Formats: sequence, C-alpha cells, structure tokens
Amino acid sequence: MTADQDGSHPPQRLGLLLAWHGSVTQTRMKKALSAAGLTPRHAMTLMHLADGPISQRGLAERLEVDPSVLVGILNDLEGDGLAERRRDQADRRRHNVALTEAGEAALHKTNAALDEIEDGIFAGLSAQERDLLRGLLDRVNTSAEDFTCDE
Repeated sequence: MTADQDGSHPPQRLGLLLAWHGSVTQTRMKKALSAAGLTPRHAMTLMHLADGPISQRGLAERLEVDPSVLVGILNDLEGDGLAERRRDQADRRRHNVALTEAGEAALHKTNAALDEIEDGIFAGLSAQERDLLRGLLDRVNTSAEDFTCDE
C-alpha cells in the first residue's frame, strides 16, 4: 500500500496542484510587480507592447480581455506615462498603442523582478525541464469559453 492509498497524503489531483502552485506563484508575482508599481494586467499589457505599437483591438485580442476592460488598463498606463494611444494615420477610426520611454524602463524593472521570482520558483528545474513545463502548460485547456458552471 502506498502513502497515497493509506490516506497519509492528500490526493494529488492535477487541477488542485496547479491551483495551489498558481496561487502561491500569483502571490509572489503580485508582490514583485507592486514593487514596480504595476498590477499583473498592467505588466502583461506592457509585455505585449514590447515588440512595438499594436492596434488597440489587436491588443485586446492578445490579452483576451473585453475592449472596455482594456480601455481602463490603458487609461492607467497613459496616466502613469507608460503607454500612449495614437490614431492610426491610415485609418483614423483605429488607435495604436505603444510604450513610452518610461514604459520601457518600467518593463525592464518588471522583467528583472519577475526573473528573480521565477529563478526562485523554478530553481529545482533545469532549463530543459522549464522548457518542457512551458510546453505542457501551453497544452492545458484553460479557456473560459470552454467551461460552463451549472448551479
């Protein structure tokens, strides 16, 4: 009889393990981001802007948020001088979003803080194992659209 079978250890349900590790990781990440003055959504938005300007609609799709939610995020980032919206010269109805110099500096500081946290969290994994974990997590179905909750 194994330790799991005799009841001395809780069942190792993958969903519960992922939720527990996610909760601990989220707490650590939020603490690191708050030191940079950002929320996770703000940081993710800056990361998506790192490759250059993108349309506001395209950014909402990448972040998988409603455009109205993105407006609030961008209002915050613009208010802090980290991002800016500009009308697209080719299509005046469309806005493009870009990092400012202050946004690039904030992103650099954020990435350094997150690197430190991730190095601690994944210290027990080799670079190859981290890549494997990333690949496996990419295949985990976490789309909210695929789940309904019947109460």
